[in-house]
Amino acid sequence: MRGTVVLIIILGSLPFCLSQPWIGVLMYSWISYMNPHRYAWGPARDFPVALIVALTTLMGLAFTKDKSPLTKDGITVLMILLWIVFAFTTVFAINQDEALPHFIQTSKIWLMILVSVLLINTPKKLRYLILVIALSLGLIGIKGGIWALSSGGANRVYGPDGTFISDNNDVALAFNMALPLMLYLSKDEKNYWLKMLLKASFVLTIVATIFTYSRGGFLALAVVGFLLLVKARYKSLAIVLVALAVVLGTLIVPSQWSERMGTIQTYQEDRSAMGRINAWRTALNLALDRPLVGGGFEALLTRYTFRRYAPDPDDIHDVHSIYFEMLGEQGFVGFALYLILIGSSFTTLMGLKRLLRRNPQIEWARNYPDMLQVSMIGYLVGGTFLGRAYFDMFYQLLIVISIMRRLLLLEVLGKAKAPVVVGPVGSRPPIPAAVGWRAQT
Repeated sequence: MRGTVVLIIILGSLPFCLSQPWIGVLMYSWISYMNPHRYAWGPARDFPVALIVALTTLMGLAFTKDKSPLTKDGITVLMILLWIVFAFTTVFAINQDEALPHFIQTSKIWLMILVSVLLINTPKKLRYLILVIALSLGLIGIKGGIWALSSGGANRVYGPDGTFISDNNDVALAFNMALPLMLYLSKDEKNYWLKMLLKASFVLTIVATIFTYSRGGFLALAVVGFLLLVKARYKSLAIVLVALAVVLGTLIVPSQWSERMGTIQTYQEDRSAMGRINAWRTALNLALDRPLVGGGFEALLTRYTFRRYAPDPDDIHDVHSIYFEMLGEQGFVGFALYLILIGSSFTTLMGLKRLLRRNPQIEWARNYPDMLQVSMIGYLVGGTFLGRAYFDMFYQLLIVISIMRRLLLLEVLGKAKAPVVVGPVGSRPPIPAAVGWRAQT
């Protein structure tokens, strides 16, 4: 029954994805982040819903007039250059059998992410896209948080089976990135029930993140929580709530959770942690030997790579770091582009914050720079201990920054160029004709 309902919703959306392809971007994002079909049974569970929605959206893109040109800002250009590097390193990949399928899968995702640049061309559509991402993970967080509390926290929270976030560490990373989205969107939401849903998602997703038992996820949660506290408008109230949460948390967390987190301080005695360090050194040695092409996708899980480059060739272990994964697989060229892309995103956000301070009348994006900054930092901290260098949510948020920049510049420049209405002597100073986001939507 569940599978039938999911298929009806997704297949029923196809006419809208075709006639208004920006809706296809939202549907594709919902399927990508929440994976509703993976909660069903029967044919719906393995039905290629993402592919069907993507193809329908691309068909709609070909015919619609409601689209913008591809932006040529630093973020978009760097992403395209990095994509080209992926193609180049795939040609010289060590693990050819798995590198090409991984490149094809990554290319499909990146194509749809770049399509959102063309179709998400108003502030209203941009907010819907961010809402879809936040609520897709928020509903998983609600489910995980309730289950963790009802079970006394004795079992780990996992993501949807057979997806990018099925592992406890992966879903913890996604939760930490989504928490700022839930919180900041709830501040501006006018619909009461949606506002409450976002707040409930925020609280229960924190619980779910804690009970993933992910040590990297817990460290990222601490950083995200601290940044949200620093940026909070009412800091005294926030401090009281955090202190209360810590006290209650110490009363409900089981002993095995405390023991698991305690291994952070004794990582030298943890075989898993030492295996990661061995894999990091393997990735570095691989990049030094092949600085231009790296090892290609999936090079860091082959016996050949560890025999040749690892300090301990018998300890074959996942690299578990976005930085060493990108360095080892894409070489120094890809790694440099990756770091420049990250730096470009933060400088863009800082510039947009200054722009918004100079234009306080633009309210729709008021909280977006802080929201995206914290989300990105959650990824960068959590990714230090997790091999998710190609995580689609990170690159989608980069494109969200690019879209926001374009919309803000259009609005600011539009107001600056607006015709001036001259009133009679003694009247109020002339006011530029409004070219705000409501006119665009």
